[in-house]
Amino acid sequence: MSFDAVTLSRIQFALTVAFHYLFVPLSIGLGLIMVFVEGMYLKTGLKVYENMARFWTRLFAVTFAMGVASGIVMEFQFGTNWATYSRFVGDVFGSALAAEGIFAFFLESGFLAVLVFGWDRVSPRVHFFSTVMVCLGSIFSAVWIIVANSWQQTPAGFHIVEFMGQQRAEITDFWAVVFNPSSVNRLTHTVLGAFILGAFFVMSVCAYYILKGRHLDGAKRSFTIALAVATVASLLQLVSGHASARQVAFTQPAKLAAFEGLFKTPEGGAPLYLFGHPDPIEEKVKYGVAVPGMLSFLVHFDWKKPVDGLDKFKPEDRPPVAITFHSYHAMVALGMFFIGITLLASFLRVRGTLFQHRWLLWIFVFAILAAYAANQLGWVAAEVGRQPWVVYGLLRTTDSVSKAVSATEVALSIGMFLVIYALLLLVWLYVMNDKIQHGPDEIQEEHQSGGKESLLNVAAELKKPASLEEA
Repeated sequence: MSFDAVTLSRIQFALTVAFHYLFVPLSIGLGLIMVFVEGMYLKTGLKVYENMARFWTRLFAVTFAMGVASGIVMEFQFGTNWATYSRFVGDVFGSALAAEGIFAFFLESGFLAVLVFGWDRVSPRVHFFSTVMVCLGSIFSAVWIIVANSWQQTPAGFHIVEFMGQQRAEITDFWAVVFNPSSVNRLTHTVLGAFILGAFFVMSVCAYYILKGRHLDGAKRSFTIALAVATVASLLQLVSGHASARQVAFTQPAKLAAFEGLFKTPEGGAPLYLFGHPDPIEEKVKYGVAVPGMLSFLVHFDWKKPVDGLDKFKPEDRPPVAITFHSYHAMVALGMFFIGITLLASFLRVRGTLFQHRWLLWIFVFAILAAYAANQLGWVAAEVGRQPWVVYGLLRTTDSVSKAVSATEVALSIGMFLVIYALLLLVWLYVMNDKIQHGPDEIQEEHQSGGKESLLNVAAELKKPASLEEA
């Protein structure tokens, strides 16, 4: 089987984005947990919260570094593999990336030094402020990246001009670009997914500690904070997902039809498939179980109003149905799993019996894999569902690649990336596992006393008689 330069460039970009997205949502979600844990330290003064805040900060720093290193590669690909695309969207995409660097990355990386190295050099309040700034910086970074990506999904605030004999998009209304029809919904959905991932990561590590009988106090307190974040975020994600799907129905109807395997526009209400396998040859969902009229109700709040199927679009304008359908449905199923397991755990935590259920803790240990899968599947559904457009309705993916890059060159670079990324992933897993196995450093109250007072206490202890006979 041979692939052309377009297909190989898409595979390469998918590989680099998927690898980069192992670290981005974790740093966003973990940053929020760090804010809550350190906030509890300021409120209560309990050293156990400081211990855990320092521990999560170390894991955050490693993840942040990997995210920066893996993100640089994607920007180079815009010029090497996607030159036509870069010329077309350069004014729009470049503005968003510049804003991300100025308003987000500098904020996050600037305060990161205080966050990592300032524990014993600045006051607790100043350190907490730096933690909040790093958390906000990671979220602001997501804002501008989502704005750029959402503009490709639902372009707004631009006009097309001729430049050196080629068409390109130029901004006419910056705020229309920022608040394009899909940006707010997609940003909310993406950030909530990151919060869920960060919370499940913390619960996975803490559940492991509890099962092993290690760092019990800190693990239980951190688990409780992460559980609250995961429960709220999972419930909000259900609302956000519904709003995003409705928006897609009106702005990218072909994508929604692929999400739901709706090949033919029904005369009445459109069914909602719970599962099945879409067959584009026979144009039907095999082995499917559907709720009649439910899709129409979710989109129009009317059980009988039609929803556009794929037959409303030319065959060359339809996205790949199978991968879009399955990735979307798997993401939704995992979202419902998160809601169920967090509500169950919250109920047991209120009753005070959560940590007695070892089977549930073991589920949380491995549930981090489900959280990662849900985040990756969401992007697969969104990006594959946008095809065949790289800028929806304006620029096709097949017309976006660099003309000077051959399939052989792209294939060689894919092989190189696979080797390098495999090594980086092994290094990251090794370092994270090493830090998790070591666990938080137990800082005791007496270690925090003033130097003179501590020396006097030690001297007094040394002067005490060892036994009654010595006295």
